Amino acid sequence: MADSREAVLARIRSALGTRDAGAAPEYAALPRNYVRAGSLDLEARLQLFVSRLRDYDAHVVEADAPSLPGTIADVLREHGQKIVVAAGGLPPTMLPSECAFVAEHDAGIDTLNRCDGIVTVCTVAIAATGTIILTHGPGEGARRLTLLPDRHLCVVRADQVVETVPEAFERLKGFAAHPLTFISGPSATADIEMTRIRGVHGPRFLDVVLVR
Repeated sequence: MADSREAVLARIRSALGTRDAGAAPEYAALPRNYVRAGSLDLEARLQLFVSRLRDYDAHVVEADAPSLPGTIADVLREHGQKIVVAAGGLPPTMLPSECAFVAEHDAGIDTLNRCDGIVTVCTVAIAATGTIILTHGPGEGARRLTLLPDRHLCVVRADQVVETVPEAFERLKGFAAHPLTFISGPSATADIEMTRIRGVHGPRFLDVVLVR
């Protein structure tokens, strides 16, 4: 998909006779007076991230690497999740052995519609906005994995959490031609008569396991 997207964009640039915006002197000369780098230490950054997630009504728990499988099992058990799809490429040691998971490559549309949730990792997270970003590489699942199931459990490592949006995009430079998914809490909208409705564009519930 990334190759097809880049091919389409290349044709558009060729037809318009435009250069790569990132390489244009005019683009490089644009003033960037906004905050581009954070000033918080790791602990303050993680506290901000957790606070933002909870403001968005996400469920957050913390773990260390050895306790991660047990913590995932506890979260799944707490919410009665029995049919859970694991994103392809997740490290086997991350998943609790006492839980049965459906492999992503075995999960069709019907399974994703009926399952109790999914488990993924992410590429980067932003403390200031409480946002988790997936590049859909190993362990992050295909795009449809983040749209159909009702509950999403995402594992975020402490070293993946940056403070600001510009810092996140700096880490995402290598994924410019990839489809990206930005998740800021459970899916919700208030477009219809200002009534908040959950689950319109994706999972109604977001569980985050922050690994320190």
